[in-house]
Amino acid sequence: MTSAQPDIAALLGSRICHDLISPLGAISNGVELLALTGEAKGPELELISESVENANARIRYFRVAYGAASPDQSMSASEIGSILGDLTGSTRLKVAWRPESDIPRDQAKLAFLMLQCLETAMPWGGAIEVTRQNSRWSFAAKSDRMKIGAELWDVLSRGNAERQIAASEVQFLLLPAELKAAGRSLSLVFGENTIDAQF
Repeated sequence: MTSAQPDIAALLGSRICHDLISPLGAISNGVELLALTGEAKGPELELISESVENANARIRYFRVAYGAASPDQSMSASEIGSILGDLTGSTRLKVAWRPESDIPRDQAKLAFLMLQCLETAMPWGGAIEVTRQNSRWSFAAKSDRMKIGAELWDVLSRGNAERQIAASEVQFLLLPAELKAAGRSLSLVFGENTIDAQF
């Protein structure tokens, strides 16, 4: 009897995020201390503070999207709302997270990967509404202007990996594999300025 093969990519994601979150926290604390003592102030300190906050928000998001996750771990709606709020607070992309109950972390991972795919099609901003009924997830993305690369979305919907995938598009490779492992299938409907996804 052999044990299941570990998800090396997810473990690597967890390790990187874990190792980066502590030094980022230390920098954030240092910036706060400088501000409190009055020894440093001005646009330079504000820029450092904003950059650290942005990096922290991204690391928290990536930890869920790319890290290891199991069904026995859960995430609260408030924790997810905090992560999404910090990540999109100063951007033109807004995410309305409607599920109010705790959800399994492995499902949060699927949702975060899907959000990243949708974000790729919305470089000028827009709105995404996330809902969950029973265990079925729905994502309604809308923008005044969409950028939908058909070949890239074929990778997601049909598993067509003939297109060269950039590092910024890795979510299009990861999500199909995660959905398959979870026994879920993805449906996509494209409109002129909308994308509706379900799994």
